[in-house]
Amino acid sequence: MSFPFTLIAGPCVIEEKSILFEIAEEVSEICDDLKIKFIFKASFDKANRSSINSFRGPGIDKGLDVLSEIKQKYGVKLLTDIHESWQAKPVSDIVDTLQIPAYLCRQTDLLLAAVKAIEETQKSINIKKGQFLAPWDMKQVLNKINQAGITCDSNRIWLTERGTCFGYNTLVVDYRSLPELRKLKCPVIFDATHSVQQPGGKGSSSGGQREHVATLSRAAVAVGVDGLFMEVHPDPDKALSDGPNMVPLHRLRDLLEELMRIRNTKKLGESSSTY
Repeated sequence: MSFPFTLIAGPCVIEEKSILFEIAEEVSEICDDLKIKFIFKASFDKANRSSINSFRGPGIDKGLDVLSEIKQKYGVKLLTDIHESWQAKPVSDIVDTLQIPAYLCRQTDLLLAAVKAIEETQKSINIKKGQFLAPWDMKQVLNKINQAGITCDSNRIWLTERGTCFGYNTLVVDYRSLPELRKLKCPVIFDATHSVQQPGGKGSSSGGQREHVATLSRAAVAVGVDGLFMEVHPDPDKALSDGPNMVPLHRLRDLLEELMRIRNTKKLGESSSTY
């Protein structure tokens, strides 16, 4: 079953509706022009902020209302995170893809609840690889999903690489991870913006190096991925979460055009030379 090249994009957290509408409208237009499947992403609750005083989002009820409105207004697919098992069913009633955060990727009850919530639908689950795991460790995560009733060959379970933590507020991307994850027979997404995040780098909040997003994205597309995850914002410096690693909205089209040119020089799925 083929998997269309996909962009998961949006702000880190649900902010003012006008900002979300601007992002959804512009990214939809860009993706239509470039023939990229677009999934709008925003979180209703950021449960893992550095500081207890950081903005977490509007909560599940208001958040799902806003996401539903975006879906109706722009006709886009939706993705958002869940953090607790009870959230899986009500969130799946609205969004098309449930996302398991990296730091929760081994939480059995959360994974099983996500499967149960979508098992009678054609919806999907995106699992972010934990910053503390090797790519082959995700096999045991997938075993839980598979035994619960959804197999990788359905294209409904995706794996996202978002960098590995080596301490001292730094994430590192090992590009060997991408072909290793592909061995698990699931679509592989590269999270270009969280990979340049500096967790807790500002003490009470995370830092980031958005200037490296393009570089890492070029490498991932050249290696071969099924999609990209990018948090975008009209004014990242004023974003309420993860601003330092977000892509400015006005720069997204040029970046995606470049990445599609790279992708088109090497058909997805072609194996690299071995020595």
